[in-house]
Amino acid sequence: MPDSTPPFALDITIDRESKTPLHTQISEPLAALILDGTLPAGSRLEDELSMAKRLKVSRPTARQALQHLVDRGLVKRRRGVGTIVSPMHVHRPMQLTSLLSDLSAAGHTTSTSVLDYVEHEADAEAAEHLEVEEGTAVVTCTRIRCADGEPIAVLSNLMPAAIAPTREELEAGGLYDLLRAQDVIPTTAKQIIGARNATAREADLLHERRRAALMTATRITYDQSGRIIEYGQHIYRASRYTFETSLFSS
Repeated sequence: MPDSTPPFALDITIDRESKTPLHTQISEPLAALILDGTLPAGSRLEDELSMAKRLKVSRPTARQALQHLVDRGLVKRRRGVGTIVSPMHVHRPMQLTSLLSDLSAAGHTTSTSVLDYVEHEADAEAAEHLEVEEGTAVVTCTRIRCADGEPIAVLSNLMPAAIAPTREELEAGGLYDLLRAQDVIPTTAKQIIGARNATAREADLLHERRRAALMTATRITYDQSGRIIEYGQHIYRASRYTFETSLFSS
């Protein structure tokens, strides 16, 4: 049955004297309403033709405004349905915090599933990652982190077994909080952000289409003594997740 709810029409006054492009004057207020929850997931926006006529702008301008929202992952265009607000998008600050802590602080309902948890002796590769001797007891684990019922990330971690939280602890809490409870304090980290396409298994785990865009992060975390306490390789849904950082001039 088609949705009988009328589409949302943005009530703004276009300032044609402003240096801000017309399409930005439209897209930014819409983005703000989506990000603060005023327009929840599933809300339908008016089509570009209606928007152009009502706001007295050209159709390409209206189309560009909506495309900006699509590019940011805030809306989706569906044939026969129109422009629909996407499910929530996680914006994460670039800080030395756990994903669970960041999601909880942002008001999301979180859950974690541990896919695997294995204690074993470090081979040459694992020993190099953690800067320990081969044969040292280590733990590898893989978790799926969900926010508001949506899978957001697959987190793979390698840790010294001597400090690794248990499987049950990782299902209930964030890694860094669990380490701090042992007086192991994450102090500094090196992180590399990248991007690639999802494998078939990754797409299935993250409820994405095959070869969907993923963000990747490789993180090496050190404690206050300079010891490596975690080597992480994480993937995130690009359609639901962004990193945010602040830049300063020298």
